[in-house]
Amino acid sequence: MLSFVLVRFLQSLLALLFLSILVFILGRVTGDPTYLLVAADATEEQRLQVREALGLDQPLYVQYGVYAGGLLRGDMGTSVRSKEKVSKLIADRVPASAALGAAAMILVLGVGVPLGVIAAARRGTYVDTFARTIALFGQSMPAFLVGIVLIEVFAVNLSLLPTSGTGGIDHLILPAVTLSQFVLAGVVRLLRASMLEVLDADYVNVARAKGLSEIQLIWRHAFRNALIPLVTFAGLQLSILLTMAIVVEVIFAWPGVGRLTYEAIVFRDYPVLQGVVLLTAAVVMVMSFFVDVAYGIIDPRIRIVGGAAN
Repeated sequence: MLSFVLVRFLQSLLALLFLSILVFILGRVTGDPTYLLVAADATEEQRLQVREALGLDQPLYVQYGVYAGGLLRGDMGTSVRSKEKVSKLIADRVPASAALGAAAMILVLGVGVPLGVIAAARRGTYVDTFARTIALFGQSMPAFLVGIVLIEVFAVNLSLLPTSGTGGIDHLILPAVTLSQFVLAGVVRLLRASMLEVLDADYVNVARAKGLSEIQLIWRHAFRNALIPLVTFAGLQLSILLTMAIVVEVIFAWPGVGRLTYEAIVFRDYPVLQGVVLLTAAVVMVMSFFVDVAYGIIDPRIRIVGGAAN
């Protein structure tokens, strides 16, 4: 177990190092931010002064060395747009993104899991057809289209919910539904397929022959074994959920990390973009690690040996 943790930790460090270099280079080849920071009628000399003040006149390897040294000290840099610390900008936006992500996950777990289980237990019925339809449309429609349709129907036509911004729970409903729709659909499809496979297993048929009720068969025996692929899926979908949050937060003017990322891209704010990407990558890597550990908890037959899950 210890060797597994050490190997994964070193792999994560190397991945973060490579990602920081990649994002650092790609951010700078997209354009010069000084054209957005100075007046349109500014002279070339004034623009060069801004570049020198920001350190953009130095070679890329020198700029990255300064950036990497700051990271080792816990300094993610300073925004070229607002002149605020990147860590503070991100910290100010995290609570809004956390609230949106938590609401989306509640919908995924509270709706997707029961719907997938019931669809498998009632295969061929109207419930199964409804679940498969939800899954089909959920994974076929892009998030921006779902958000626009929800705004048009529930905010504009019916005037039931606000179109954007933050406030009470009513402000959270539409963006949470939009953010959760893709992952929820995937959970329904995967859990239904996994449950159908488990319900046809021999040990389930033996348990059924012994007189166990369908509820006991489904929730005590089949559901636990069907969870393994779902845990894998949930860990992998986290990155998609974080990426989709950018689109959702822009559509609903939600003041989270996703909107901060969009603003950093538009204004070529390299330090903010680098900080957000590295933070997102770190979250995904941590979740991936816990997914591996969860295998052994869900199924005792799975053991982690020599740094690999077997």
